[in-house]
Amino acid sequence: MARLAVLVITTTIFLGPNVSASPFGLLSGSRPPTERLSCGRESFSDILPVGATLEEVAVVHEGGSYGEGASNIPYPRNPTNLPPLCAVTIQVWSSPTSSYRFGLFLPDEWNSRLLVVGNGGFAGGINWMDMAAGPHYGMASLSTDTGHNSTAIDASWALNQPERKADWGWRAMHGSTVLGKQLVRAYYSGQALTYSYFSGCSTGGRQGLKELQNFPDSFDGALIGAPTWWTSHLHPYFIRAFLYNYPPTDPGHLSNADVSLLADEVIGQCDHLDGVRDGVVSRPELCNPNFSTLLCPATSRPNRPCLTPTQLTTAYNMYNPWLSSRNTSQLLYPGLTPGSEHQWHLLLNGTEPSPYGLTYVRNFLLDDPAWDWRTFNESIVYLANAVDPGDATADDYAALAAVRDRGGKIVLWHGMADGLIPTKGSEVYFNRTVEALSSGRGGKGSGAGGGDGWINDFFRMFLIPGLQHCWNTAVAAPWHIGGAFQSSIMGSSLWSVPGFEDAEHDALLALVDWVEKGRPVDQIIATTWNSPMNPSSGVRRQRPICPWPRYAVWDGQGNVDVAESWTCSS
Repeated sequence: MARLAVLVITTTIFLGPNVSASPFGLLSGSRPPTERLSCGRESFSDILPVGATLEEVAVVHEGGSYGEGASNIPYPRNPTNLPPLCAVTIQVWSSPTSSYRFGLFLPDEWNSRLLVVGNGGFAGGINWMDMAAGPHYGMASLSTDTGHNSTAIDASWALNQPERKADWGWRAMHGSTVLGKQLVRAYYSGQALTYSYFSGCSTGGRQGLKELQNFPDSFDGALIGAPTWWTSHLHPYFIRAFLYNYPPTDPGHLSNADVSLLADEVIGQCDHLDGVRDGVVSRPELCNPNFSTLLCPATSRPNRPCLTPTQLTTAYNMYNPWLSSRNTSQLLYPGLTPGSEHQWHLLLNGTEPSPYGLTYVRNFLLDDPAWDWRTFNESIVYLANAVDPGDATADDYAALAAVRDRGGKIVLWHGMADGLIPTKGSEVYFNRTVEALSSGRGGKGSGAGGGDGWINDFFRMFLIPGLQHCWNTAVAAPWHIGGAFQSSIMGSSLWSVPGFEDAEHDALLALVDWVEKGRPVDQIIATTWNSPMNPSSGVRRQRPICPWPRYAVWDGQGNVDVAESWTCSS
């Protein structure tokens, strides 16, 4: 109830110091031109509300590039080979002490759609790279800087800044989306804005879920990748995970080489559980590895590295859920999935915990940059849960009923080999949503298993074997589905799934078909290349990714690296 009160108060946007507020719905000086506006300052200056400032307007010609270069700390590369478009940057005051910026790409050839893209970590910067996909699809596109300019691991900007925390938590995304839509409508005055979509991964995934929970009419379809939705629990979990393996002198400490032993053993014991030995753990839910084979002395493994019982305890701590010591039935955060070991270095073996945990507690939660992480205990997660700085946590599962009721669609995807944001966290979110929305539908049993139940009418989850956090694979698994970051991280001119820009392979296009044509997303064909981050190296493997709890099954005859040799089974 307290969180709702805060939301009601803060949704009134502050539009500048010493300026009376007016809602974005009333555009100052708006007029109904009969054709598309020109890409010039005078066009946008006339239609901006009080408190919003036009920073830049630029014409980008066919094959051109646009961005802010090195001054944009988290996104210093500019997208290249753009279609002809108008690029616009706006600054908006959100309170007397905070403001945010957002960018728009307005393509010359527009199909009446808007694509809003998310950010990553604590990053503060306009994500021009992911925005660039929008004009290639024919969509206008938008990204916010979330109210600051920083790397993904730097949250020093949040220290004693509650308004800036709120901008990062939800307000910049919402305000940018609302005003962005109005500017799109004004610019393309002769056409209606028919559909709005969202695509983001990690923090971006959280942003999309948070926006839909608070404002269910913001997007008609949302592509949600590896979401950090449980903010108040996830960031303390990063510290908890590090402390399992600290200090390096502890008898249970796992070096990176030790973790590699675990990774190899998991492959050896669990690779075949999907019926194919291909180096990919595709059925981690069936994987319960017996690590006694690695115990020292390695009588069955002469002259090979081994692990001690205390080291195996550390490994099991990483796989097992973090449970409350006050009530062992209370989940604080789920553990990592077998097959994720190649990314454990993101959580283990530094000189201090991951900055995603450390800077959150210091600068978001406690406002104490000198806090000693060695004093960490369970009380931190309870405090974070109570305070939820910036109102960032997206755990109002029942709120998605409004998305369902208005015909909105959600595709959630997460890599099974994610060693940063546990895959099981998305499973928790999905299952809690099913539980929250089950009333009036015959009880939990009617939809709790996913399958062909009612939940699949608007919300489907795709777990991708071998995919790490948002992009890439360490085991030659098909991983690319056109999700956030996936193409932009590989090259400044890439978008969609390079070479496969269609609804069979691109999850965003599949989502568009689901929203606009009523074609449910029954599978997405994932792709990897001989060099996984280089599409010019040639296709290595393709395979269908199925909506949970279905999974891909080989036909026993065809080429295992060809998608047609696999079908989705329950």
